[in-house]
Amino acid sequence: MTADQLREKYLKFFESKGHRIISGASLIPENDPTVLFTTAGMHPLVPYLLGEQHPAGKRLTDVQKCVRTGDIEAVGDTSHLTFFEMLGNWSLGDYFKKEAITWSYEFLTSKGCLGFDPARLSVTVFEGEGDVPKDEESIAIWKSLGIPAERIHALPKEDNWWGPAGQTGPCGPDTEMFIDTGKAACSPACRPGCHCGKHIEIWNDVFMQYNKTADGRYEPLQQANVDTGMGVERTICMMRGLSSVFETELFAPIMVKIAELSTTPPADPAIVQRAQRIIADHLRTATFILGDPKGGVKPGNLGANYVLRRLIRRAVRYAKVLGIGPGFARTLAEIVIANYAHIYPELQEKCATILEELSIEEERFEKTLTAGQREFDKISSALKQHGQTQLSGRTAFKLYDTYGFPLEMTEELAAEQGLAVDRAGFDEAFKKHQELSKQGDKTFKGGLVDSGEITTRLHTATHLLHKALQIVLGSHALQKGSNITPERLRFDFSHPDKMTPEQIAKVEQIVNEQIARKLPIMLETMTIEAARAKGATALFAAKYGEQVKVYSAGDFSMEVCGGPHAANTGELGKFKIQKEESSSAGVRRIKAVLEGN
Repeated sequence: MTADQLREKYLKFFESKGHRIISGASLIPENDPTVLFTTAGMHPLVPYLLGEQHPAGKRLTDVQKCVRTGDIEAVGDTSHLTFFEMLGNWSLGDYFKKEAITWSYEFLTSKGCLGFDPARLSVTVFEGEGDVPKDEESIAIWKSLGIPAERIHALPKEDNWWGPAGQTGPCGPDTEMFIDTGKAACSPACRPGCHCGKHIEIWNDVFMQYNKTADGRYEPLQQANVDTGMGVERTICMMRGLSSVFETELFAPIMVKIAELSTTPPADPAIVQRAQRIIADHLRTATFILGDPKGGVKPGNLGANYVLRRLIRRAVRYAKVLGIGPGFARTLAEIVIANYAHIYPELQEKCATILEELSIEEERFEKTLTAGQREFDKISSALKQHGQTQLSGRTAFKLYDTYGFPLEMTEELAAEQGLAVDRAGFDEAFKKHQELSKQGDKTFKGGLVDSGEITTRLHTATHLLHKALQIVLGSHALQKGSNITPERLRFDFSHPDKMTPEQIAKVEQIVNEQIARKLPIMLETMTIEAARAKGATALFAAKYGEQVKVYSAGDFSMEVCGGPHAANTGELGKFKIQKEESSSAGVRRIKAVLEGN
């Protein structure tokens, strides 16, 4: 079974069970300052998991692009990836455990679907903790399907619990499905969840039935949901009996090219294999981030930009290990684009931007990598000669500031030499050098969004800004990307020239006029065709089956959007543009705030 066949078979199966097929969302979350990338299929659906009505109904299914870097150090083994595709199906207060588990079992084992031998299937469930009981219901359902008790394992919260993302919110137990690879058990205690490679997780059904309160209690949710996830790469790997995801058709062309480009690989095949896999994974992820239709993420030193830079630079470092020469990032990205463009056409549409940004970042890091490596080798050698085991934070910052080494790369190099790095000292040096509040790689577990009042108002302000830009600059000024934190909004739009002070002042004036009018924000649900016919802007319209949500700010603006929004523009306060600058060729960027909130 190919990846294309798996995607189609999965979606059609759940469509036959009454689910509506919706399109996956952007890799760059909108209006969620708690996370840098979409890390799970549930992430774009959080408002609906919390009770908001979805235009497509209560049963949904899709394929979602995801990026997770929390396990980046594990990349290089047989299954860990920083970018992956997640197949998912959801019940928004509709069916629950019996249907979810039964359909999971059917899709995994029936001949018309994946056809796994039921004898290879083991499952885990939540063992219970505190005021949340053991998940006896899931155990009973699995037994009714023929899974014997010895292949049903009750595990603690760290293994079989999902969420909440923060201190409070929706969460619940899950049941995970594992396929026995046929490898010998590592010990008598070997079971699903063990990392020896005998049991590989293939699917996870999450039962969001509790709300964690501020005092640590778990109360039943008014709306119980089902959230499931199955990774495309792992599943086709197991379907074919391959030893790693890097042997699938999703990676094979990239791996072949990496081997061709390698001129002086190390003698140790394990080192070569790990380096090849890291390069392939990181460049594939970077290609998808740069090619995301929402845009706005470029290599840089903060937030999502930093994660992208770290991925590219880590790939460049491992390319040096294999003796791969300059220009490889562009070559590999072209293969990724060719491999995926039929599923994700945005990659081909943004091909020029992807290749340009990768080339620039590779060239920028190439200039300092060799010198930085020499500096590190000199420092580590001196430390070991004097019996020291830690690299100072000040030295780590020098490698970052002078040679462009991300802190994590210095930590990785140090670990290879048996050294630690003073991370606290690095942070102190970083703060002294420049007063920037955030640096590094945030990760996300659970996926519950922070739709606080401030970010909600800023989101509404972006709609007013979008329309005002079109009034002042022309209809070509279309959104290319946005990012909202509790402090400010960032809005990228197409425009060939730097805005004049007069144009900036006029845009501010128009937005503040609409705020002063106290326009009501209205929500309508309709088909995407009807929305466009009505004049709604629909640049990033998620294809929620046949229905989309259209938000109107009085008679001023109308846009297809997932929300959330203020109830009235009068809630926003005073709109102030802080900066107008270039984002990329033909794209400008505005940073703005709402004062008086």
